[in-house]
Amino acid sequence: MTVSDQITPRLYPQPSAMLVLIKPITWFPPIWAYLCGAVSSGVVLSGNWPIIILGMVLAGPIVCGMSQAANDWCDRHVDAVNEPHRPIPSGRIPGRWGLYIALAMTVLSLSVGWLLGPWGFGATVVGVIAAWAYSAEPVRLKKSGWLGPGLVGLSYEGLPWFTGAAVLLAAAPRFEVVLIALLYALGAHGIMTLNDFKALEGDRQYGIRSLPVVLGPEVAAKIACTTMGMAQVLVISMLFIWGMPFHAVAVMALLLAQVVAMETLFQNPKKFAPWYNGTGVVFYVSGMMISAFALRGLA
Repeated sequence: MTVSDQITPRLYPQPSAMLVLIKPITWFPPIWAYLCGAVSSGVVLSGNWPIIILGMVLAGPIVCGMSQAANDWCDRHVDAVNEPHRPIPSGRIPGRWGLYIALAMTVLSLSVGWLLGPWGFGATVVGVIAAWAYSAEPVRLKKSGWLGPGLVGLSYEGLPWFTGAAVLLAAAPRFEVVLIALLYALGAHGIMTLNDFKALEGDRQYGIRSLPVVLGPEVAAKIACTTMGMAQVLVISMLFIWGMPFHAVAVMALLLAQVVAMETLFQNPKKFAPWYNGTGVVFYVSGMMISAFALRGLA
């Protein structure tokens, strides 16, 4: 915030702050999951790239961006403690502009979702409801260290994967596709739990019962890593059962790389949780794409 901003509050949002509000760094997981869904569908991708790209834009910048704006608006008091430099508590997005941006992007999400047909629109409706249920009162599932990360995992990984396959198929995906998408979504519960480490102080103050708050950083980190690991063990097992041993071994190698990274995380979970989310998670999402190609081979 500049000196002039401190003297005279802004009437309109700072343009660069609006981009920060919708957090481009968070768009990758749903974009990647949507692409995994498209690959796993077994449909020929060439000739379908316009609808694939539209779906990726919807999953990332639009729906995920909307969810970030909604979360920052609903979390503005918590962020004033945890991260006062964020756009809303810093005043770079003044008044109720954070809410207006979130609502406008909600309408945009539904409008673009309509272009993807019944399956795309239905999934968009579910994603929008999940975003507001996570952040907004009176539901505010974010307050629960179990339900909140679970909902985000399903919305960031499972729903986009399912949608990417369903839109290309114009039908419900096969059981195998749904199962692998669900397993990776459940494993993402651990990723979201580690993401909560950065907000410990504010969460304690405002009654948000994240697992790091309720159980402590050490126990929460072990639960998060166990959740991620077990989900991938099940994925590996299913790939072996379905006759995809090379893909299964590749995912297994990526899981072992995560285990090595977890040893560093456990040394100081509060310090290394952000590092792990930027390092170990890369191996996790790489396994997602390998699994998607395995599913494609089964189609």
